[in-house]
Amino acid sequence: MLGGPTRWLYAKLGRRYVRLVLWAQMQGAHVVVAGGAGLLQLFVHADRTAFLEIFVAAQVLVVLENVISCRVVSCLLRPADPWLRGDHSPAAAEAAWRALAGLPLNFMRSRRLVPVVVNVVPISVFACWRLDYPWFPSLVALMAASATVLLYGMLLRFFAMEIITRPVLEAVSHDVAPDADPGNASVSLKTRLLVSLPAINIVGGVVVSGLSGGGASSINDLGIGVAIAIGVAFTISLELTLLLANSILQPLRQLRRGTEAVAAGDLTVRVPVVGSDEAGRLATSFNSMVAGLQERERLHEAFGAYVDPRLAERVLAEGTQLAGEEVHVTVLFVDIRDFTAFAERAGAAEVVGQLNDFYGLVVPALARHGGHANKFVGDGLLAVFGAPDHLQDHADRAVAAAIEVVQRVRERFGGALRIGIGINSGPVVAGTIGGGGRVEFTVIGDAVNTASRVESVTRETGDDILITEATRCLLTRDFGGFVERPTVELKGKTERVRIYAPAAGVVAADRAAEQPIRA
Repeated sequence: MLGGPTRWLYAKLGRRYVRLVLWAQMQGAHVVVAGGAGLLQLFVHADRTAFLEIFVAAQVLVVLENVISCRVVSCLLRPADPWLRGDHSPAAAEAAWRALAGLPLNFMRSRRLVPVVVNVVPISVFACWRLDYPWFPSLVALMAASATVLLYGMLLRFFAMEIITRPVLEAVSHDVAPDADPGNASVSLKTRLLVSLPAINIVGGVVVSGLSGGGASSINDLGIGVAIAIGVAFTISLELTLLLANSILQPLRQLRRGTEAVAAGDLTVRVPVVGSDEAGRLATSFNSMVAGLQERERLHEAFGAYVDPRLAERVLAEGTQLAGEEVHVTVLFVDIRDFTAFAERAGAAEVVGQLNDFYGLVVPALARHGGHANKFVGDGLLAVFGAPDHLQDHADRAVAAAIEVVQRVRERFGGALRIGIGINSGPVVAGTIGGGGRVEFTVIGDAVNTASRVESVTRETGDDILITEATRCLLTRDFGGFVERPTVELKGKTERVRIYAPAAGVVAADRAAEQPIRA
């Protein structure tokens, strides 16, 4: 109900909002004390002069208490000042959030004895003296009545502080890190119910006692009324208070356990829906949300099985249309030698099994070095280093990945399976292409074609890995050195391409031709 006005005031006042509105709210204590003085008049029947003196004394003491309270609030809000002045860093936001969220509770804790010393005791002593009542039991009754008024005022101030700070907390929460620990800044809902409901019963009981006396109540009736109200609040009404608290808290506990399970990765969790009230609707919404997350996770897993996981994350974040951009990358093309002959004599299941076994080694090795398995072409694979993720050392990563792939294939298949890897670096256009509802992320450019041509040259040289001069010039690591192979004339290129094989992995036969190789 008050959310609209407080947000409007915060928008108008800015960083001055919290202190100004809290100061204005504290002046409400004068109204509460005026009501308490009127309640006292129902029991003491003082003449107008005595009543006015008591009233003025109480209001003066409220002014003193408000001055102290304003100083306390100002001190408690200091951790929030950097954020209020414009520092929206996560650290400043977290400090501001803790200060604002914990303000009502910390305010009550830091001045727990101030209202008693400044308000309850002085006004009770002054009223007892001014009315010329015996000190006992009249002073006890007056202090009990003052404490009742104080309790009512404290509850009003506590909940008013929460309402006032809420629009600022909403703004601060946007700058707080998602994994920030909220701590125990606020009062639990259970404590609120178990404190507020008995307090309401006590205040209501005292007021009813005074109004039902028909003008014949005395100061002794005031003490008895307070005692009875306290007794009822913590005996007869306590059972109803506990039942109400449990009916509200139990569904919230189940929702909290459900959210904790979801945070831990369990998307099969569901919370029981035990009613059609607000808690029941909240439980229904929670279950629908988790079911949606579970479906989304299944789609994500299926998507990730067909698309590189990093590309899947980017598509989910940016959409399916990734704008084309020109980037410098290193392209790696790997192919199984003599696989066509194997496919002709083997069954379909055996061929697919062999390919899956092979790619099960290759793809993780590429990913470990930051490579993107871009396209499967039968028994060949096109991998890109530097797209979609930009990498400064894409050439080093590609060569390191190629060496690991060769080692793992040898360990797994021995001499039964040979591969060739061609690596080239250069500019390409990376983005999504396609139409009719089907798109594909790919890289297009001469660097891609050259890598494929260089891979085919490995069949002539007998090397497992060949890299171009463009790639070798970008390397910052030694990799055991490289041996130059005869200059290659590649189809579609007017200039010959210099190629190199890693010296540590050279397996080419001495029969490698000294003449230029055509591919």
